Amino acid sequence: MAVKNLINLGCLFPQVGCAQFSEKPSVYACLGLKCSEFIGFSGNHAIRCLGDQNCSSNSASELPTVVDNRESSLANKLQKDLTSLPRPLSVSDFSTFPSHGSKVRVSFKGEPGSYSEDAALKAYPQCETVPCNEFEDAFKAVELWIADRAVLPIENSLSGSIHRNYDLLLRHRLHIVGEVQLPVNFCLLALPGIPLERLKRVLSHPQALAQSDNFLSKLGVVRENFEDTAGAAQLVVSKRMFDAGVIATARAAEIYGLNIVAKAIQDEPDNFTRFIILARDPIIPRTDKAFKTSIVFTLEEGPGVIFKALAVFALRDINLTKIESRPQRKQPLRVVDDSNNGTAKYFDYLFYIDFEASMAESRAQNALGHLQEFATFLRILGSYPIDAAA
Repeated sequence: MAVKNLINLGCLFPQVGCAQFSEKPSVYACLGLKCSEFIGFSGNHAIRCLGDQNCSSNSASELPTVVDNRESSLANKLQKDLTSLPRPLSVSDFSTFPSHGSKVRVSFKGEPGSYSEDAALKAYPQCETVPCNEFEDAFKAVELWIADRAVLPIENSLSGSIHRNYDLLLRHRLHIVGEVQLPVNFCLLALPGIPLERLKRVLSHPQALAQSDNFLSKLGVVRENFEDTAGAAQLVVSKRMFDAGVIATARAAEIYGLNIVAKAIQDEPDNFTRFIILARDPIIPRTDKAFKTSIVFTLEEGPGVIFKALAVFALRDINLTKIESRPQRKQPLRVVDDSNNGTAKYFDYLFYIDFEASMAESRAQNALGHLQEFATFLRILGSYPIDAAA
């Protein structure tokens, strides 16, 4: 029997039917392998027999003897290469946040000094940031190995979900490996020497303007939308706009040489944005710290189907922290009653759920095994440590 394939750890959570769920926690279930298929780890890969199912090994850490009578020379070379590899990987080899984020390149949407870059630096203090024009560019930067991670906003405590990024999560095959809770602190910036009273207009992202409505109304200025807070700061400096202020970060003031004329101008002091961290490969779930798991699934139309879907978590005392629904783009409408001449149609939805449990826990594996019995589609987006520090 020959080992016919090396399965990258990115297959930890395949698109549909990711695991052989059982009532006992199993590393094989997390890897999506049957016990008889799992051989061991090598480098960054899990090795799986895709041919003869009679593969066996004395332990998961032992690599198999590769024998192929037809291609013995190639098999012997493969065996030699495998045995010379480093020790098998363990959970301790995987970390969501490398020490200080050194040598990590992190993509984000916006210009240097944006709130997304602040989130990236909070997750990886010594990382090299990679600015991108669009959210999808940040995804592609990781997929093309231009960056190691992407940090993207997913929801705000006042304005709600960033739907674009929910759609992109499904379109791309990156995995959520962490989250960052960033407190929002809006600063009003202006060119050096320009007092608050001289400002006639304020530029910023529409959400920043909306969430500073009380302050701007009292100031009596014209509001101008801009795609990015840091980009607005850059524009004011490059165009020497003496009558314009910018709502942006304190770091943007340092980067572009602006003065902070007012701090904490947001309407609500408890304003937070949650960011997710994406990577090409998932991390191995653990049970020694608090984890969160994100999934997306679809259901058949019918009475009580959403209740049934939520019940699989309630029955196992799993707390849900987020529920989001998005219409399916490819098939947004479904005919449900032909007796009405085909006029009765309903939106077909994708459901996104975050729940507090690690995929290393049997209750999480059992819950998704139960959900998979009646879900028409199920994908695990990631299982990752909870960011408890804001």
